Amino acid sequence: MRIDQSSAQLRSGSPTASAPSPVNALLPGDYLPAMNDLRSSLRDVADHIVDYRAGLQTSRVTPSSTRAEVREKLSMRLPDDGAALPDVISELVGHATPGLMASAGPRYFGFVVGGSVDAALAADLLTTGWDQVGFNEALSPAAIAFEDVAGSWLKDLLRIPASASVGFVTGAQAANTVGLAAARWKVLRDHGHDVGVDGLFGAPRIRVIAGEERHATVDRALRLLGFGERSLELVSSDDNGAMDPRSLAETLHRGSDGPTIIVAQAGNVNTGAFDDLTRIGSLAKEHQAWLHVDGAFGLWAAASPEYTHLVDGLEGADSWGCDGHKWLNVPYDSGYIFCAYPDVHATAMAYTAEYLTGQVADREFGGGDFVPESSRRSRGFATWAALRSLGRSGVAELIDRNCALARMLAERLGDVPGVEIPNDVVLNQVLIEVGDTAFTNRVEREIQKDGSVWMGATTWRGRRLLRAAISNWSTNKDDIEQTVSAIRRAMEAASD
Repeated sequence: MRIDQSSAQLRSGSPTASAPSPVNALLPGDYLPAMNDLRSSLRDVADHIVDYRAGLQTSRVTPSSTRAEVREKLSMRLPDDGAALPDVISELVGHATPGLMASAGPRYFGFVVGGSVDAALAADLLTTGWDQVGFNEALSPAAIAFEDVAGSWLKDLLRIPASASVGFVTGAQAANTVGLAAARWKVLRDHGHDVGVDGLFGAPRIRVIAGEERHATVDRALRLLGFGERSLELVSSDDNGAMDPRSLAETLHRGSDGPTIIVAQAGNVNTGAFDDLTRIGSLAKEHQAWLHVDGAFGLWAAASPEYTHLVDGLEGADSWGCDGHKWLNVPYDSGYIFCAYPDVHATAMAYTAEYLTGQVADREFGGGDFVPESSRRSRGFATWAALRSLGRSGVAELIDRNCALARMLAERLGDVPGVEIPNDVVLNQVLIEVGDTAFTNRVEREIQKDGSVWMGATTWRGRRLLRAAISNWSTNKDDIEQTVSAIRRAMEAASD
C-alpha cells in the first residue's frame, strides 16, 4: 500500500535544537538502589490494585469526596525537594482514594463504561512499564505488531472486511473524527479537489447527513474538521431512536449530487437502537456517498450470535468507529477506527519528516499512520490481552450477559409503582421514567448520594429519564436487585 503523494507530501520538520542541561554524572551502579525501591513499591502498588478491585463488589460507588475537597487536601506549593518513591505512592493513594468513582465495578451504570478484565489490566501495567512509543516499527516493532494482530482479530469479531485498515485511537470521539477525515478526503477527491493540499478553500460544499439522535461526538468532529455544525442535514428517527431510511431517501433526493457523507449509528446512546445499515448502505451506494458507522458500543453486537443481526449490512459501510474501553472492558484510552480504503485512511492521516527513521515510500503502514497522534501510547497490548483472555466465546458471553441483565432490570422495574420503561430494550441501555423533570432530578441526586449504585439522567424526546448502561464484565443478578432497591429508596426519599 502506498500513500497518495498528492496529499502525502506533508509537512516535514526537524527537532528543535536546545542546549544540553547540566546533570550530575551517574554511574550504572547508582541506579541499583532506585531499582530496589521500584521493585518494592510496585509490589505495594499491585497489592493496592488487587485490594481495590476486590472491594469493588461491595464498596460504595459514588466518591466520598468532591473535586474541591480532594484539591484542598492537595493544595501546597511545589516542594523544593523531591520525595521518596514510597512516600509519593502513599500520598497519591491516600489523597486520591476518597475521590475515586468506582466506575470499574459492577454497579456503575452511568454513560457506557466497562471495567477492565484482569488480562487487559495486567497488559496495561506492562505497557506503562515498557514505555513504548506506538508510532512506527522503528520505535517499537512489538507495539505495531500487536496492533496488527489485535486489529485483525477485531475485524474478524466485528464483521469488518479483512482488507480494512485499523487505527488504535483514544475513543469514539477520535474514531469519528478520523473516519470523517478520511471521508472528507475521499468525497472531495472524487469531485476533483485535494483537501490535503488545498484545504477547504474553494472546495465543493460537502453534505453531511445524520440522524437527529446521533451522538454529540459527530457534531464536535464536524467542528474540528472545518465542516461546521450547520453542514448537518438531519434525518428523522423512528419511535426507538433509529434513523428512518425513508426520511434519509427523501433527504438525499431533494439535495444536490455533490460530495456526500452519511453518518449512521449502531447503538443509540439513550435507547440502544440500531440504524438499518442494509437499507442505508444501499442508499449510500446509490448516491455515491461515504457511509460512516458510529458504533461506539453497539458495534460489539456483531460479536454475539444472538445480537449480530442488529448490525446486518455493516460490511457495506466505508468506515466504522468503536470503543474498546466500553464493551471489550479494556482500560480507558482505547478505541478503534476501521476504514475500507487503507490508502485513503493513510493519506488523510499520515505524514512524513526527515527525522522519522523507517518512513519510506513503500513501507507497510500502521500505528501512527492511521491516528492523529505521533507520541502515542501502545494501545495494542491491552486489546490483544483482553481478546486472548476472553476468546470469541468469552466476548459473546459478556455481551449476552449484559443484555440479559438489562432486560432483567427493565422487567424488575416494571413491577415498581410509578416506574415506566419508555424504550425497547434491544441491547444494554435502559431508560427509566420515574416522574416529571423535577422529581427525576431529585431521584437522580438521591441515587448518587446513596452510593450503592451510580446512574445519571438524560433527556430523551423532551422527557427527563434515568438511564442505565450495563457494560461491565463483573455485573451480575445481585447487582440488578441492588439497583432496583436503590431506585425504590431514592424515589421514597425524593417524595419526602
